[in-house]
Amino acid sequence: MSKKVYPDAVTALAGLLRDDMVIMAGGFGLCGIPENLIAGIRLAGVKGLTFISNNAGVDGFGLGVLLETKAIAKMISSYVGENKLFAQQYLSGELELEFNPQGTLAERIRAGGAGIPAFFTKTGVGTLVAEGKEIREFGGEPYVMETGLVADLSIVKAHTGDTEGNLVYRKTARNFNPMMASAGKITLAEVEHLVEPGSLDPDQIHTPGIFVQRIIEGKNYEKRIEQRTTRKRA
Repeated sequence: MSKKVYPDAVTALAGLLRDDMVIMAGGFGLCGIPENLIAGIRLAGVKGLTFISNNAGVDGFGLGVLLETKAIAKMISSYVGENKLFAQQYLSGELELEFNPQGTLAERIRAGGAGIPAFFTKTGVGTLVAEGKEIREFGGEPYVMETGLVADLSIVKAHTGDTEGNLVYRKTARNFNPMMASAGKITLAEVEHLVEPGSLDPDQIHTPGIFVQRIIEGKNYEKRIEQRTTRKRA
């Protein structure tokens, strides 16, 4: 078995966590959330965390479980979503929030992973998003400067991965997970299905194993989401 493979989230996270660190967490709505790794972070009891994630899951699921223990001090995200606790903590001043347009957030993460310190975009010009940021003209049009994002740790979720860390995502799980995998100083991957090297078509791999330091298998995620959705509809 590859040295990258760990038996569970707690073991995989051992020695990596500390208070006040910056963590990227993949996910888009309820898709592609590294739920077992998030549970491992909760068990570790670390505090003062800054999370870079599109949203904070929902109450009791995804990053919502870390909001319950007030482990998160700041969110860098684009969407509050259906998480009432997220909104309550922000409005009460318990949680610092840096809002980003969704495409800008994705590009900031991609830029960080590519070693690009900053870029200019028209998105947000003339709004609160641009306050305090450099504005420069290109072709007679104003653009706002946004900085790339990197993290001490990235936790991502893939549908399938091999023991060397090569990952394949499904559908909307590709929205943030792939770029986050490249933007963490250390990346941990949680996969639904763990396979042997050579099992994946090289043309279908979204994240090369060079970006992944540790990997765990966490099954039944899709089934739990389906059950949760069914209960919600009922």
